[in-house]
Amino acid sequence: MMLGEVMTAARKSGRGIEDWLSVAEPEIWKALGEAADAEGMDNAAYAQMSVADFSNKAPEEDWATMMSRIRDAQDPGQACLLSMITWRLAAKAEKSCSCGNTH
Repeated sequence: MMLGEVMTAARKSGRGIEDWLSVAEPEIWKALGEAADAEGMDNAAYAQMSVADFSNKAPEEDWATMMSRIRDAQDPGQACLLSMITWRLAAKAEKSCSCGNTH
């Protein structure tokens, strides 16, 4: 599978994300819901935004890590999407200040 096909699968998986993520990774599903609520969007929209942000902003090391996960995954699209979501959640957490604000 080519990278473009994997990225398309990740984008398409955004709408059916609850079916697998809420069961497979309940902690990430909860964090995704909280982050989506904070941004005023639904979970699928947040997942799709994660794909766009990762595509545009992730450094080379994070791309390499994601590609390793995709290579070893049973479902490359899900692995891709999960990597992008967790990357965005981590990036958002790093920007949070101890005062409770995001800078």
